[in-house]
Amino acid sequence: MFRDFANVWTPVMPAKRLGRSLVPFVLGGERIVIFRDDHGVPAALVDRCPHRGAALSLGKRTENGCIECPFHGWQFDGAGNNVHVPFNPDAKRELLAATPLPAREIGGLIWVYTAPGKTTDVEPNVPDALLRDDVHCTYLEADWSAHWTRAMENMLDYPHLPFVHRTTIGRDIEKRMTPRSTLEMGWHEQPYGARITVAVDADAPRDILEWHAPNGMALLLAPPPKLFRIHAFCIPTEPGRTRMLVVSARSFAKLALLDPLFDLGNRKILAQDRAVVESSQPAETPPAQEEVSVATDRPTLAFRRHYLGRLKGSDAALSKRSLLRAS
Repeated sequence: MFRDFANVWTPVMPAKRLGRSLVPFVLGGERIVIFRDDHGVPAALVDRCPHRGAALSLGKRTENGCIECPFHGWQFDGAGNNVHVPFNPDAKRELLAATPLPAREIGGLIWVYTAPGKTTDVEPNVPDALLRDDVHCTYLEADWSAHWTRAMENMLDYPHLPFVHRTTIGRDIEKRMTPRSTLEMGWHEQPYGARITVAVDADAPRDILEWHAPNGMALLLAPPPKLFRIHAFCIPTEPGRTRMLVVSARSFAKLALLDPLFDLGNRKILAQDRAVVESSQPAETPPAQEEVSVATDRPTLAFRRHYLGRLKGSDAALSKRSLLRAS
């Protein structure tokens, strides 16, 4: 399960989009279903009934916050426990559970852990800005025909700004750069991933990006005391497809009436990136020696080492151990 993206937390959607309905989602090539239990707490199950394999997302949410399978009416709670088997009052329901995945609602997002089980020893890696009470957030989702690693590298790549984004967030650097300009990239390991600094020509290094492992980025656009950050999460869905989840957080101009303006800017930036990323060959980020690189590729090469060393080849396949953990 979740081949090449196993045993990690990732956001999957804005929390406000998860109401009382069942929401099907493909994460890392696996079908899952997300819903709220009877306490309003988000839950996630592998979207497959253990009885005859029907998609649970085709069923319904019961009044007590469970999922009812559309095929034979079996019911499962948010932890995957079987709570009802029609016509079989003596069924050993403890042996008839669905497969749960840890889920959380934090920072305005729904997070899912890519391994079966009710619990995990680690918690989501949530950017600080999304946990603040004094910011206003807007949300944007888009689907790309690209491998998530190419999308993630693009989000950590500062040198493309004056070319891909010369009419938006790269406008300032495009105006000041010359044929002899230099750019120094710094990669500073942090508990959440890494802090990325840039120094153009004789400028002092300044923070510009954060990498939130494994698939998140924060672009720092306003100096203190103001806060304006664009977060982008590159979520692998179906093979060769990525859901881009963009969250803007700002401590000023917090009226919801202004959201369309910020949304329009984010859509334009994302569209500029999309065409370039979708054209990349090979589709998935390859080992470093298979492409040429230069000094300003330091952040993308660091991410590449992480992916190839820690995620590539990972698998959370259902095993007796994982099934016991979920029981």
